[in-house]
Amino acid sequence: MTKAILVAGTASHVGKSWMATALCRWLRRRGLRVAPFKAQNMSLNSYPCSGGGEIGRAQVVQAEACGLEPTTDMNPILLKPSGEMGCQVVVDGKVWRNLSARDYYTHFDFLLERVLAAYGRLAEQYEVIVLEGAGSAVELNLKERDLVNLGLAARLNAPALLVADIDRGGVFASVVGTFALLEEREAGLVRSFAVNRFRGDPGLFEEGRRILEERAGRPCVGVFPYLDDVTIDAEDSVSLPEPARGPAAAQGGRPTLVVVIVRLPRISNFTDFALLPGARYITEPTAGRPDVIILPGSKNTIADLAWLRSRGLDRWILEQHSRGTAVWGICGGYQMLGRTIADPLGVESAEGRAEGLGLLPVDTVLEGDKTTRVVEAESAATGRRFRAYEIHMGRTAVDGAAPFAFVDGRPEGAREAGVLGTYLHGALEDAGLVEELLGTPVSRAPKEDAYDQLACWFERHADVRRFEELYL
Repeated sequence: MTKAILVAGTASHVGKSWMATALCRWLRRRGLRVAPFKAQNMSLNSYPCSGGGEIGRAQVVQAEACGLEPTTDMNPILLKPSGEMGCQVVVDGKVWRNLSARDYYTHFDFLLERVLAAYGRLAEQYEVIVLEGAGSAVELNLKERDLVNLGLAARLNAPALLVADIDRGGVFASVVGTFALLEEREAGLVRSFAVNRFRGDPGLFEEGRRILEERAGRPCVGVFPYLDDVTIDAEDSVSLPEPARGPAAAQGGRPTLVVVIVRLPRISNFTDFALLPGARYITEPTAGRPDVIILPGSKNTIADLAWLRSRGLDRWILEQHSRGTAVWGICGGYQMLGRTIADPLGVESAEGRAEGLGLLPVDTVLEGDKTTRVVEAESAATGRRFRAYEIHMGRTAVDGAAPFAFVDGRPEGAREAGVLGTYLHGALEDAGLVEELLGTPVSRAPKEDAYDQLACWFERHADVRRFEELYL
């Protein structure tokens, strides 16, 4: 019979995805057939599965840690916020509807059916399913419509591990408070807790651990240290650093290659930039001249373009480009670099049309159908082959510019002196291509190494015997 483990949290951004990924790899290394599952994810970092459909990037990471190709069953509901009150709802990998938060919950029965069906298909194939919760495990106002935390765990009879983040402070209140808010049926599911992101000597927290166990009435299965040297793709923009202000500092007295990324309000797929050395996020014009300015993907290109102009960033980008700064655009950023963006169907805006920055001779028309696919591409400049993916709802016509790449022999994107635009997410995750574009070497440890390090991190700091007794 398939076992399930829910990794729940005392709050958002306490390390649930991190812990779930570590568990996936640790269980796989023990010879178990394991798969990840997050019933409902809210993120603009998504990825198209090779079998079709898109899911949240965190479940892609966890699938990789399990040695699996990601599938839409691993994340049957993906919410992609498109404004203050609504979001695009992706069900089983495909766009289903655009709904307000209020309207979304009126479809609870249908959504629960899709969640349970997806879980059932995974359970037929794997020995262990690692479920990831969302936000806090005890969102009292959402309990009756819970698709992803203890409400789902109760339906699946899945025991839960509660994760708390000591680095942000308040770990006693968050752990004890969470257990105090559990209803009787939930209390039997949450069998233990873990203290995450501890800095310093864990021996100094032994008294704190004892107090927590006494107050919570549950064992602590581990005090896990903060890891600064392991990187995995982040789930959402909460993980992004604060926007930089002022010019970049030189490193070791040597000039630094200055790469800045405009942190759009609706930024998507910022995992594109993990390889860029010293890249900084900005929300306003900065002093000095960057070597490269990047406009990233966006869930709402027209709205983010209006925000760009309200900050004076449009004029600043054009000025920097005239002084020799390279400007790159990915997906929505590519659309912004063109001449016009038309929205005849009102996909993003009631305005129907917006003027772009005019740095590339391209024109975009937004359409209702979404393109989601993984591709094998080839650099038009050097012929270097790389893997990438597309997630966008527009088609862009190029008027005379050279292509950025070729996909299946067809030109993709546009490139002129000091400017390039492409729909290919993941292009800048290829080290060789980044080196080609920047003219400087880059490095990143292979993902497999990161997953193995996470498994070792769990093995080293967990009470493995107690964990096995409680969950396996």
